[in-house]
Amino acid sequence: MPIKIPSGLPARDILDSERIFALEKPEAERQRVRPLRLVILNLMPKKIETETQLLRLISKSPLQVEIDFMTTSTHESTHVSADHLVKFYETLDAFRDNYYDGFVVTGAPVEHLAFEQVDYWDEFRAILDWAGSHVFSTMYLCWGAMAALHDRYGVRKVDLPEKLFGVFPQYLQDEYCFLTNGFDEIALQPHSRIAGVDEADVAANPDLQVLTWGPRSGPGLIATRDFSEVFALGHWEYGKYTLAEEYERDMGRGLTNVPFPCNYFPHDDPSLEPLFSWRAHANLLWRNWLNWVYQTTPYDLTEVPRLRAEKRLGTDRSIRHEPGSPRRDGFGPFLRDGYGVIPA
Repeated sequence: MPIKIPSGLPARDILDSERIFALEKPEAERQRVRPLRLVILNLMPKKIETETQLLRLISKSPLQVEIDFMTTSTHESTHVSADHLVKFYETLDAFRDNYYDGFVVTGAPVEHLAFEQVDYWDEFRAILDWAGSHVFSTMYLCWGAMAALHDRYGVRKVDLPEKLFGVFPQYLQDEYCFLTNGFDEIALQPHSRIAGVDEADVAANPDLQVLTWGPRSGPGLIATRDFSEVFALGHWEYGKYTLAEEYERDMGRGLTNVPFPCNYFPHDDPSLEPLFSWRAHANLLWRNWLNWVYQTTPYDLTEVPRLRAEKRLGTDRSIRHEPGSPRRDGFGPFLRDGYGVIPA
């Protein structure tokens, strides 16, 4: 939440430079408050599990948030009952005239396919087009992030020789970025994907900024300069046992390109409880994102199309910062032994 300070306080300039929300009395008195409106496009097979993971993170914010759920019409879900979808989900047609503060697009287990081979690709692109004029800020996760970066910014998907699987260190690239404000210099992030993004394509696009980066996982968090789109390549929303369940599933299928999950089980011993080492940064990222949206979204959501067209999203201060650079000094923590684990 923002802090309210006396008008003209000298500290205001410093707080602005550190991307801390501070409202002087006239600004605070002009603010109109209402619940945030979010819609979630859930592409994951296990709908209820993903719903729970995301709502758990959203609920940690002190803000009141109204949630709607979206699904695709061109793909039949087989891991959830039809009654659940009918009761809680709608397709794009039901949302066309709606406006939202935030939009969440989940991952999907289709990163091994070319985008055009995904059976709902055309519908997915239509949903992104709708969000481009009806949503203030969108958070994309894993495959959703790769697909949106490709469709909207021409960033190529890069297939990996084996699954990037486990919990990997991400180096903070901008200490005072709104989305990562409060992050430690190293944040641990779960990854579970067989593809990534072309880092050269990201670096070449002036509209994009890398917010966290890891020596093995590459970019973990990317955003547009105005934070209207946020791309999380990993799975900060995962629960403690999600990677273990995925590993058991993949081994049961006889997959040979799935390594043992890295930096997850203490001493790489699956008989021990996995370490839930990313929870704090997951909660902080989602609180920061919701706070950013809350502080900057228009009270009247019908203004979103005009603001987006005029590129006037964000605060009136229009803070746009340059991306940092990955560490070049060879420092590579947690790459050889279990992080935070005292050897037996």
